[in-house]
Amino acid sequence: MPDERFEEHLNHPVGRGHAVADGHAGSAGGSICGDIVRIDVRVQGERVVDAGFEASGCGSLTAAASACVDLVRGAPLLGAARVGSADVAAQLGGLSAGKLHAADLAADALARALGAAAVEQAAMAPRADRVLVAMSGGVDSAVAALRIRPTHPSVAAVTLELWRDAENDSEGSCCSASAVRSARALAHRMGIPHLTVDLRDAFRAGVVQPWLDDHAAGLTPNPCVRCNGRVRLDAMADLAARLGAAALATGHYARVTEDGLLRAAADPSKDQSYMLAGLRPETIARMRFPLGELTKDRVRAIAAEHGLPVANKPDSQDLCFLAGTGRARFLERHGGIGDRPGPIVDRRGNELGRHRGAHRFTVGQRRGLEIGGAGEPLYVLGTDTAAGTVTVGPRVELATTEVALRDVVLHRGPEAVEAVKLRYRSPAVPCALDGDMLRLAEPFAGAAPGQVAVLLRGDAIVGSGTIRS
Repeated sequence: MPDERFEEHLNHPVGRGHAVADGHAGSAGGSICGDIVRIDVRVQGERVVDAGFEASGCGSLTAAASACVDLVRGAPLLGAARVGSADVAAQLGGLSAGKLHAADLAADALARALGAAAVEQAAMAPRADRVLVAMSGGVDSAVAALRIRPTHPSVAAVTLELWRDAENDSEGSCCSASAVRSARALAHRMGIPHLTVDLRDAFRAGVVQPWLDDHAAGLTPNPCVRCNGRVRLDAMADLAARLGAAALATGHYARVTEDGLLRAAADPSKDQSYMLAGLRPETIARMRFPLGELTKDRVRAIAAEHGLPVANKPDSQDLCFLAGTGRARFLERHGGIGDRPGPIVDRRGNELGRHRGAHRFTVGQRRGLEIGGAGEPLYVLGTDTAAGTVTVGPRVELATTEVALRDVVLHRGPEAVEAVKLRYRSPAVPCALDGDMLRLAEPFAGAAPGQVAVLLRGDAIVGSGTIRS
């Protein structure tokens, strides 16, 4: 028999059809299940001052959305950010297994609405003991939250939804709707309020589209550097300021020097400072990296000691928007970049084989050439997407002591540049910066146009640029 609280929310739903002036909306559900809910909220300062909803589908969804509105109207923003599907179910007197889906959808819609309102309307008083943690739902960000708590006991969490695609593996992507839901559940389990921010439009425009454009031009882009430096972390740091947080903490393996430069993590095998090279100094000043001195094994051990279910969760291995789909398939579907067969040639123009598309190759690549013969191994020396050619040669022909850059950004004078990393996992090469030209102290094989060159003073990043042809 239904609980009387469920019946009350079903028959007299709180906020149904209520127009929220200057509100921000969050939606969940879809045509497949037939259940759709939209929740609108308005935040003023530190509090949710109004909320309403619309729902179609099963009666349980109406009751769940009503419960959400009832829970958050007049509540502090960070109190409302603690509301999850379990709280919705409890507000209804408990739900059967068949009705829990309604609580999940309502909680999803509420989280998106609160995140959108917080980004635009929150104005909380600064607190030295508050920090915002970027949570992905993985072990690193969870342990970052644990590590920051002793010095910043007022912890809040945020997860960005960056990409949604029917062909993606939602469990393998760190930025999908499913990943956001998992991160929120983990944060609530840890007693941390959680906000969801939909950044899909900015991510598409600022990260995915340039990645597609660069492939069409025959370049080898690094979307993670662009995402961290121009889209993701700035958005979260700005939200931290709105929430009165002293800093934004992340689960990246990186450190900061005393003079404010980003530097490599203590564990070189996990160092992620290269991927953060696009950050502006003012953003770095607002960030904390609680894992910078730890190894991955120690991070997993800390998670296990605290009983976190993500202690042994595998790390994501691919670009977040490629999870579950191949690179070539993605380029064709989202960029119209399909296969265009052409010749594989040597530097003299002799045809050695055929390829399916020049956009499939990058400078320094060996795999996938499928050129027979018993001679020395051949590597990609260059690609020309306009002509449709891939030029190959022996590894020695890849080596260079000069690398031209574009879009160079320096945080210190050019004389501070002592070395450069020309690929994420490549060792640093001693060098000098001469205008937009790097003079390498030793030959480097495979400097790929489009990749990021990270300029170093010791293990600290003093600037970056993009490799040009």
